[in-house]
Amino acid sequence: MNWEWLADPRLRRWALPVAAGVVLVVAIAVGATMWHRSQESRGEVALAAATVLVQQAMAPEAPPDARDKAIAALDAVLRDHPRFSGASQAAYHLGNLRYAAGAYGLARGAYDLALATLAKGGPASLRALSALGIGYTWEAEKDYTKAATAYEAALNVMPSKTFLYEDALLALARVQELGGKPAEAAETYQRVLNEVPDTRRADDLKTRLATLKSRQ
Repeated sequence: MNWEWLADPRLRRWALPVAAGVVLVVAIAVGATMWHRSQESRGEVALAAATVLVQQAMAPEAPPDARDKAIAALDAVLRDHPRFSGASQAAYHLGNLRYAAGAYGLARGAYDLALATLAKGGPASLRALSALGIGYTWEAEKDYTKAATAYEAALNVMPSKTFLYEDALLALARVQELGGKPAEAAETYQRVLNEVPDTRRADDLKTRLATLKSRQ
């Protein structure tokens, strides 16, 4: 390579700032990468510790304050590590604990947060579970119209050949029936039989379907 151009003082004055700028950009990029990895590592440690508390809280003989400790730990993960890739998992666990505590509005907020985080990418199963969780909160509050809407939204984000798909269809039929819409419930039960022909609940569904049709 010909380096004679460096002998020109004017070119040297131009080249040195450019080189310094390149070095600065590289340094910033490396620093950002290292910072991101550090945040991920800290988030993973925090989530691991919170997950242990979640498991303890879900144990059959868990002490009364176990759930509160798990909720506090998950809240801390989301507060201190909002950009952590595992934030969606923390939010989903938080939704489950809030739901178990009967705090359905707060649970719904956690599930919504999980879905918002997963919108940027993440496990499809976690997205489906979070969407179902929203439906469960509305159903627990006996708002069957909103529950049906949530279950329909959940069906749109999950593959049809999974157990979650069948569960979502059954949940939709259930709230349609509870909401006083037997015709719609019958259509959904029939949809289960059509789309999940190998369901183990086929006999029960046929019986339920016949009962609903007899009322129409």
